Formats: sequence, structure tokens, C-alpha cells
Amino acid sequence: MTPVLATKYVFTITVRIGDVTSAGDIGHGTRRIIPILGGEVRGEGVNGKVCPFGADFQIIRPDELIELEAKYALELDDGAVVYVANTGLRFGPKDLLEKLKRNEPVDPALIYFRTTPKFETGSPKYRWLMQHLFVASAARHADRVVIDVHQVL
Repeated sequence: MTPVLATKYVFTITVRIGDVTSAGDIGHGTRRIIPILGGEVRGEGVNGKVCPFGADFQIIRPDELIELEAKYALELDDGAVVYVANTGLRFGPKDLLEKLKRNEPVDPALIYFRTTPKFETGSPKYRWLMQHLFVASAARHADRVVIDVHQVL
């Protein structure tokens, strides 16, 4: 019998975001780029800031399903730097997704927003981030994205 999958909450990343830039319809959806302006990471043993660079590169498919690919870095309180590559999906009722596009508030429980963050660092203290898989549940707000990261055990 294979091991049972379980997860454990490890930290929350709050990413402040800028205005959307659209590259337009690319044939299989609309390409959007959302700059990352900063933010913070908070959890047990992992605390620091989101560096003010990077972006979320999205494709909004014709059926409104959004493919996300964010790339950015964390600088932790002890000086360690962690690169983050976070891919995922966001989907929900079309009217609610339209409200999000207009930066109007939407109950996050009504939107499916899940990601799979991958971490890279040269810091021995945080090597465990590269030795495990992670999944996350996220919520989009007008000026930020809140990502609760869980380690797959």
C-alpha cells in the first residue's frame, strides 16, 4: 500500500500587485502580465518580504479559465533568498471573474484558485523547500493575492 497523502500548512505569502498589462488575444486566450510590487511571507520559521520584482504571466482562455505562472523572489528575515515559480488555475462563475477584472470585491470561497509553488534557494536552512512538494489555496483581491502554502507530506 502506498503512503496516504496529507498536507500541512506552512506559511502565507501576500503579494502586492500592480496594474494589468495585456498583450491581447494570442490565439488560444488573452495574455496578461501583472507586476509584483512586494509583499510579505509569514509562517512558522519562514518570515520575510516579497521582493519588488517579478510578475504573474496569465492566459485567460475563451472559457474564462485562467492559467497562472508567477515568478518572483522572497527575501527572508535572516537574509536568505528564495526563488518562487508558482503555477496554477483560477476559475469561477463568469460574472464573478468579471468583477475581479474590475478590481471589485468577490468572496474568495466562490472562486477556485489553486497553485503549485516550487522553491529554489542556496540556503541550507531552507533546503527543505526544495525537497518537498507544495500546494496552495489563493485569493485575489484588488491590490494583492493571498496564498496559503501547504506542504505535501
